Amino acid sequence: MYTIGRIAAQVGISADTLRYYEKEGLLQPAKKSDAGYRLYDADAVRRLHFIKHAQHCGFSLAEIRELLTLKNSDAACCRDVRNVAIQKKLQLEHKLRALHAMSQALTELIAVCNDETRSLDDCPILAALETSLGRQQEAASDA
Repeated sequence: MYTIGRIAAQVGISADTLRYYEKEGLLQPAKKSDAGYRLYDADAVRRLHFIKHAQHCGFSLAEIRELLTLKNSDAACCRDVRNVAIQKKLQLEHKLRALHAMSQALTELIAVCNDETRSLDDCPILAALETSLGRQQEAASDA
């Protein structure tokens, strides 16, 4: 059995993170000691490694909870888990496209700002951002 500090150190997370996982229903101590300390078993270590690996793959805690629910369900099958993974991959690809568009927009803004000695009133980056904001506000008011 592991105490909260020992299991947290072994897995490489803080005790506060472990408590948060408990609060979120991702993990429960196997039992409590006579003194009231939380005690964890080897299954908790495996579960924490699962959570960390899933986070590394981009899964949110809610999605990890869903995966753990599927893992413990007699009615679920591999297809169910695969569908969750496919949805996550599609979300990540969408984010990547959005990040690429943001990076491209910044590249263009940086390119038009070729005179670093200009005053802020003449800064093309600030002007472009203000113009873009104005267009967004106009579009919102037209809707």
